[in-house]
Amino acid sequence: MNFIADKKVNTGRQKELDIAKALAIIFMIFCHTIVFASFSNISISPGFELILNQTVAIIAAPVFMFCMGIGIIFSRHNQYDLLIKRGVELLLIGYFVNIGEQIIPNVLGHMLNMSNTPITLLPLFKVDILIFAGVAFTLIGILKRFNISNEKMLILAIVFSIIGSFVCFVDFNNIFLNYFFGYFIGTILHQCTAFPLFNWFIFPVAGIFYGSYFIRVKDKSQFFKLWPVFLIIPLIFILCNLSPSPAGSISDNARAYFITTLDAIVCIILIHGLLGFCWNISKFLPDIPINGFTMLSKHVTGIYVAQWYFIPLFMTFIEYFYKGFVFTDSSITLISIFILVISTLAALLYSKYKPTK
Repeated sequence: MNFIADKKVNTGRQKELDIAKALAIIFMIFCHTIVFASFSNISISPGFELILNQTVAIIAAPVFMFCMGIGIIFSRHNQYDLLIKRGVELLLIGYFVNIGEQIIPNVLGHMLNMSNTPITLLPLFKVDILIFAGVAFTLIGILKRFNISNEKMLILAIVFSIIGSFVCFVDFNNIFLNYFFGYFIGTILHQCTAFPLFNWFIFPVAGIFYGSYFIRVKDKSQFFKLWPVFLIIPLIFILCNLSPSPAGSISDNARAYFITTLDAIVCIILIHGLLGFCWNISKFLPDIPINGFTMLSKHVTGIYVAQWYFIPLFMTFIEYFYKGFVFTDSSITLISIFILVISTLAALLYSKYKPTK
């Protein structure tokens, strides 16, 4: 491949990565808003459901995790000890997210006589995406400590993925075991885990492997030459599998979380096409939207944390004060944009005033 240099040529921020991550967090907020709206009265069009819940929602988390792997390659702080430290930080942030996503809505629901679900602290330990990211960072740091190459790490991730594809939907008939093993394999979906390590480790590791080449690309027009093919074929695969089939079941809600090896590969192919699309549009976009995407990308973790506090609170109060309110395409769109704005402001404020290390 004559468009790959022997040394790093792409350093600093890459516009296509920033745009992809920004689009992922925007659409993830839409999807999470739909999730909470579905607990109430919801009436959205089939097209809205198809685009957001059955197409965009599937790729958002893989984009985050894949770009996380690429980011490790581009970061100056990718020594094993710093990766482990970052992993622990993400674990703690993940538990903090679960307070806003799981604990507070239930407590608030009881206070407003809107919920009869028992109040417990167990949901604090549910494996959401940031907790998975923390476990993944820690494991990558440990593997780097023992000088495991990117190629061997990728083989390990594929083995994990194959195991996770078959060892899932496991119920140990013990809630504590379900929570513990949910960090590694698919146990009780949504209650105990949504991002088990074995199913999802392939994304950050594939991102590391991809990034080790991407950082040396000297001709992106050649690197992304076939981006429409990489984008369109996986999308056709996804749309043809809106119900589980032997060919793949990525559009099945459960399998979108306990993702199979085949579906993970489809997502990775699609991500390359998406990055190619983002690179091409970045050449024509003016500075204002580019700067906006860059800002969202820089603060993606803070925005993710904030939206899991704002969405449950906002949706609960709508349901309480406007009984019988029906969530439609337009109302969900307006609410999602509002959540995006206030979550971004919260992330910016935190970044400005957070304690220095």
